[in-house]
Formats: sequence, C-alpha cells, structure tokens
Amino acid sequence: MFKLITRILKISGNYKSRILIAFLFSFLEAILSKMPILLTFTILVRFTNKTIIAKDFLYAGVAISFIILAQALVHFISDKLQSAAGFMIFADKRIELGNHLRKLPMGYFTSGNLGKINSVLSSDMTFIEEVSMSTIANMMSYILSTFVLTIFLFILDFRIGFVAICVIAISMLIANSMNKMSMRESIIRQKENEKLTDSVLSFAEGISVIKSYNILGENSKVLTESFASSKDTSISFEKKLTPWTVILNIIYGVGATIILGLALYLYSKKMINLPYILGLSLFVFDLFSPLKTFYGEATRLTVMNAALDRIEEIMNERELEDIGEKHIINSDSSKPEVCFNHVNFSYGEKEVLHDISFEMKRNTMTALVGESGGGKSTIANLLARFWDINSGEILVRGENIKKISLNELMSAISIVFQRVYLFQDTIFNNIAIGKPNATKEEVIEASKKARCYNFIMDLPDGFNTIVGEGGATLSGGEKQRISIARCILKDAPIIILDEATASVDTDNESYIQEAISELVKEKTLLVIAHRLGTIKEADNILVVKDGRIVEQGNHQKLVELEGYYHKMIKL
Repeated sequence: MFKLITRILKISGNYKSRILIAFLFSFLEAILSKMPILLTFTILVRFTNKTIIAKDFLYAGVAISFIILAQALVHFISDKLQSAAGFMIFADKRIELGNHLRKLPMGYFTSGNLGKINSVLSSDMTFIEEVSMSTIANMMSYILSTFVLTIFLFILDFRIGFVAICVIAISMLIANSMNKMSMRESIIRQKENEKLTDSVLSFAEGISVIKSYNILGENSKVLTESFASSKDTSISFEKKLTPWTVILNIIYGVGATIILGLALYLYSKKMINLPYILGLSLFVFDLFSPLKTFYGEATRLTVMNAALDRIEEIMNERELEDIGEKHIINSDSSKPEVCFNHVNFSYGEKEVLHDISFEMKRNTMTALVGESGGGKSTIANLLARFWDINSGEILVRGENIKKISLNELMSAISIVFQRVYLFQDTIFNNIAIGKPNATKEEVIEASKKARCYNFIMDLPDGFNTIVGEGGATLSGGEKQRISIARCILKDAPIIILDEATASVDTDNESYIQEAISELVKEKTLLVIAHRLGTIKEADNILVVKDGRIVEQGNHQKLVELEGYYHKMIKL
C-alpha cells in the first residue's frame, strides 16, 4: 500500500499537498474514533472505584457528542480533499495523455491499441479517481486505528499487546500472499476489460455490416465470447479471493478470543483488575475490525495498481522526436517546397517504400498514381510525419522535417482525407478546428468557399447543429465539404489531398470540385489520385508501384513513354 501511495504522490503534481493533508486528517479521524472507548474506560474505572458522580456522565456525554461531531467534520474534510484531488489529478492526466497520444506515430493506433486507449480513459482512470483515491484515505484510517488500539492493549498489559502484535503479524503474512495473487488476477482482469472494450468498439463501428449479414446477438461470436470471457474472469477473481478472506476472518476471530481468554486468566491470577477487563471487553471483538476492512478493500488497491501500470504503459510509448528548432515560415522561396531524398520506410520488419526521390516546387500540383497498396498514401503520410522514415530525408523548404517542430510542420500542412471524420460537436466547431481562434465571419467565409454554407443554413440550428459522432448525420459529400472548409480556414501552404471525389455521388462531386478549386489557390498540392482524368493538368505525376517510383513526368510525357502510366490510361 505504501508503494501505491508513493506512486499516487508521484503523479499528483500540484495536488500532492492536498493528499498529504488528507492523510493528516485521516490520522486525526483514527484517534477520534477511539476516544469514546477511552472515555468509557475512564467511567468504568471510576465506577468500580466508587468515585463516580452524576456530573461525570454529563461530561462524558458532552465529550462523546463533541468527538462524534469532530470525527464527522474531519472525515468530511479528508474525503473532500482526497476525492477532489483524484478528479483534479486525472483531469490533468487526461490532458497529458491526449498531448502524448498526438505525438505518437500513427503505427501505434493501427496496431490494435484503440481498445487499450479507450479502456484506460473510460475504465482505469475513472476507477482510480472515483473509487480508489478515497479508499486510500480510508485505509490509512484503518491502519492508524489498529495502531492506536494496539498501543492501548500494551498500556493494559504488555502480554495482551504482544498477542495482538502476533495476530497482526500472521494476518499480514497471509494478506501479503493474498495481495500477490490479487495483483496477478487484477492484471488479467484489466486485460479482459481491454479486450471487451475493443470488441464493443469493433461491434459498434461495424454495426451496418453486422445488420446486413444478420450476425446480431448470439450470432455475433467475437462479442459474445468477449462478454463470456469477461464474466468468467471476474467470477474467477472472486473465487480465488474468497478462501483468503475466510482464513483472515478466522484468524481475527481466534485472535480476539485468545486475547479475551488471556485477559480473564490474568484477572483470575489478580495480575490485572476488573476495570481493565471491562475496558477490554468494550473493543476486543472490534480490535481487528479496521484490519479486516483494510484487507477487504485491499483488492481495490491491486486493481488500482494494475490500472496505473496500464496508464504508465501508454505514457511510456516512445513519441516522435520533437526537438526541432528550424523555421519554415517566410523561408527562402527559391528552394523546393517539398523534397524527398532517397527515402526508405518500413512497417515493422517489412520495407514498403524503396529509394523514393522527387521534388515539389512551390504552387505546383504533384499527383501520386498507381495500384492499390503500392505506397501512395504512405508517401503522403510521411510528409505529414505520421511516421518517421528509416533512411533518407524529407525536406520542407530546405529543412529536414525532423528538425522542424511538429507544431510548425503541421501548421504548414492541411490534409483532406478521403474518409472524413467529424467530431460530435457543432458544425461551427468542426470547421473552426482549422483555426481555433477564428471569428464567426471567418468560419462563414470558409464555408461559403467550400460550398457548404447553403446546406448548413438549411439545417435546424444552422452552424450550431450538432453532428453525430464521425459525422453520421451528414452525407459523405456534406462531410467532405466541411473538411475542405476546415482546410480553407487553416490556410496552410501545402495541401495533401486524398482525392475527395472518389467515393461521392455525382451531385456532390461538382460542389466538391469547386470547393477544392478554392482550397488549392496559390498552394502546393500533393494529390493521391484515384481517377486519372482528374490529374491530367498536374505539373508532375509520380507513378508508384511496389513501393517505388517507376515513372514521373507530366501527363503528356508519360503517355508518350508508353509505359505503366500509359497502360493504366488504356485500362
């Protein structure tokens, strides 16, 4: 537990003092909780000595009432400090995690880690801030309560105190083994939660396919198996924990009985007097209750420990190096806008790009064409530094992109993806992502240029209309135009365009082409082309096959070569 407290203090940052003060109040609460026993013991001593008077009962009653009120106040302050600190710590931790995630290479998100991220955010962090933070303060109180009562036993008689220490030591040894088992099982349980989250996300994202192929409910094998596995893991966790809990309860019961028996024996030998026996009987069967509650809640701490491990696992993922200090704003216009020099790149062990070299001059259009899986999207993604290359270099305005800060690099690049994602927010905010400090007038102007102003104004709440997650309430063409409005508002000098008209209907295509025409004015454009007819006017066409540039030149030159591009045109 003390290791766990150290871990919490380590991540608590500015809120460390709140937690430490909460521990202090927990200590005061532990002392106050045992004060009524001390007062009652004093009354019993005076009663057996026949020195008690009526006012003593009045004073004791007032004192106990005061102690109860003070204990309630101290508990409230401790709980407020501890619980509030938990929410504050993990509010900051979520922001820290978000900043960390945006600096990770895209490969991390395409390697089956979305379930882990979702589970950490929605399950692990929530569990710690809502449950475990207050539990730590309570457990400190339980430990201190046991400590206070044990000292009181030593005051009564050192032999009785020694027996109590032995019982506590035995219970600690058993509880230590229980916690080791609990930790192993907690890790397994949290991993099952991650798998379940992943399955639910997959099910929700693929619901249209699932419905169309009638594999709902019992027939959705992966999801039902995940539910069953999660259930079995949770039940197994409780079954393995129960025997340990029973053993501890037996030890507490036997220990309390031995202490009472020893006290009676000592009384029979006139080694202790009657008031001590009466005082001991007040709390002997409650002596190990704090310890019992402590180890009963210890499983929460093992789950909390496993949750912290998972949070740290993500936070320890290596970020893209971002130490660049070079600037590209207002740089030398005579240099190429973009230059790939002998670039090689691998996904894991498999090299997918081989010796890629080309230049993009300022305010020109470069197109990437070729068969699916040839490496077109990878080339575009490397320019945006979604991954780092194995060898070679990528230059923007003469500077290696690794020597440019990620923030400045992404300020210079806008991307229109073929698959558009809109956030569950207002249309205004979805457009304003391109420029967070944009005025209303700027957002409206961008929407007009992107040919989406009219359909936005036809919506019930106009720009304040909430779109569904992923933009589910809008058509593909409408989402595409909103994404183009984002880019127009951002006004970056380099545009990466995954041909936006490839999967939209004819009515939307003309609007989108008009929007793109507005977007690319006086910009350097890199287009991933799906329809060859749309890139005939490109200044340079790169034909990509099996991760290599096999041909390059303008449309006329490539047709005259009668090579792979010419073959694609004929097909």
